[in-house]
Amino acid sequence: MDRLRAKTHDISDSGESEEENGNHLSSQQDLFSGSDDLFGDSDEYTSASSKPKGGFKDDQSGSKSHSHDKKNHDSMKQEDEYNADTDVDEPSIITMNDKEKKPLCKYGSKCYRKNTSHLEEYFHPKNNLKKRKTNEHNKNDAIASPSKKLKSELEPPMNKIKPNVIHSFQELQPFSFFLTKVSGISKHFNETGAMSLKDILSPEMGRLKSSCHFNFMFDVSWLVQQYSHSDRALPMMLVHGDQGRAELDLKDEASPYPNISLCRARLDIPYGTHHTKMMFLLYQDGLRVVIHTANLIPNDWHQKTQGIWISPVFPRLKSPSEPGESRTKFKANLLQYVSSYKSAKLTTWEKNISEHDMSSAKVHIIASVPGRHAMNDKHMWGHLKLKKILTAAGPDQSLVKNWPVLGQFSSIGSLGANQDAWLLSEWGQSVSTCRKSLPSSIPASKLNLMFPSKDNIRLSLEGYNGGGCVPYSIKTASKQPWLTPFFCQWRSEGRGRSRAVPHIKSYTRSSPDGSQAAWFMVTSANLSKAAWGASEKKGSQLMIRSYEMGVLFLPEDFGFKNSFKVSSHIDQFTDPEVKVFPLPYDLPTTTYVKGDRPWFCDAPCVDAPDTFGNMWCPPL
Repeated sequence: MDRLRAKTHDISDSGESEEENGNHLSSQQDLFSGSDDLFGDSDEYTSASSKPKGGFKDDQSGSKSHSHDKKNHDSMKQEDEYNADTDVDEPSIITMNDKEKKPLCKYGSKCYRKNTSHLEEYFHPKNNLKKRKTNEHNKNDAIASPSKKLKSELEPPMNKIKPNVIHSFQELQPFSFFLTKVSGISKHFNETGAMSLKDILSPEMGRLKSSCHFNFMFDVSWLVQQYSHSDRALPMMLVHGDQGRAELDLKDEASPYPNISLCRARLDIPYGTHHTKMMFLLYQDGLRVVIHTANLIPNDWHQKTQGIWISPVFPRLKSPSEPGESRTKFKANLLQYVSSYKSAKLTTWEKNISEHDMSSAKVHIIASVPGRHAMNDKHMWGHLKLKKILTAAGPDQSLVKNWPVLGQFSSIGSLGANQDAWLLSEWGQSVSTCRKSLPSSIPASKLNLMFPSKDNIRLSLEGYNGGGCVPYSIKTASKQPWLTPFFCQWRSEGRGRSRAVPHIKSYTRSSPDGSQAAWFMVTSANLSKAAWGASEKKGSQLMIRSYEMGVLFLPEDFGFKNSFKVSSHIDQFTDPEVKVFPLPYDLPTTTYVKGDRPWFCDAPCVDAPDTFGNMWCPPL
């Protein structure tokens, strides 16, 4: 089996002075004690069993963890405000092991490498999880292993293609928005509105000729196995952002497959990543585009909550003179995005896009590409692109003036000294834009941010390990304690995924009762300036560090007037008379309550065991 390529962002930033370290530790203590100010007198490590109504309960969810390596040893010693953006497993801490006098492997306990020279050169600590003997916490939290009866009700491993893939796909039209299947939940939650990677690549979806994957992480051998046997030798391109040793490793993984070619995305701005997650599937009778939130590794498709938009099969144009464009300008925007790579290797795929009729696309592309974008170009990318579309075709201000905006994500960057530095002013202005209205900052009371709490992770399907893909560090959090009051719990009872840690990123503006939405967006973009962009030079340019890709759903493009009905309850998705947008989470939101705190990937959790009776002990 080929090695799983781990990637780690430096979210711990070594190289601080003693004075800075002291201030940092003080900030951490203030952050942990900050919940007392926010929720009243409380113990930050209060067990979930003692929480009042509204807090996270023991019936919620989690996910597998994975590491991500995107920086070399030297860059890890530098500090940057964008370092918490993207998929991360554990903080990368470069230090020496006193006993063996070896440098600590930056992949830590989850190192995937097996070659002898690497094992001899670097020290590898044991897993961060520590087993705790059965005690009152185990009894109170009722998190023992599932009973035999429960196991029989759970979804078996998704290693077989169901015979009704097309039926499942057609059930969720016209929105065509799905979640990934999750192993370990009741079967019926995977039977409606859910697709596995094997489903997407199934011959039932189309007779494949070639494919192209844009992503942050690849497990090449696993990816090949997701194709049907007859399609595994077909041409496949992998678009990645790896450099140096990481790129050599990827080439080594792909070398046994002569049908696989690689294309490296240019990352000219420091700390940027190739974070886009998208597929092009070229069939004998057309082209399909898939935009999603999952890395192409097994853990991301196992027990995490991920989002997927799947296009219809776009037929080949009958004449080259035909535009084949939709009212959402989907084709032009997709071509603009692919051409931004400036890679000759993608010329074939630019040609494929140009030769197909995409007039049936009903979504708007919201993408980011690295650069300092000025003049008209700055409105083509990031949050300014969202603002541009909402100004032209967004909701009426009279309808949504009391409707909150909800952001849901799995990672958070440094957002500034206070809520007005970027969140409410710049980014908030874009996400709260209304049709033909003057821009203004969003009020703090009208913004909710859905981010997993410590207990969301602790009681997840995979316990504390599920928090590996939710890389919010104490160091970043200590700089922005003002952010915590915006947080609400991850909760997805309607989709059966309260216990499947969310790696999905989505944004919406919904009615106070959660029954209607003015728009919805699924994207690879987390809550960070690196992903969405930050204004420079008095707003004359937008600086973006990373590649991102998402799609925006607007009511008018689906035949609705001002809003569409939304729900997370799967029994409402297939009603032929009432089209309901399938939300990935429950609305209205569940706010944090006394004793809750956000999940911090680098904070020890030793007060209460997780689903498997383990504690979380990250390296110091």
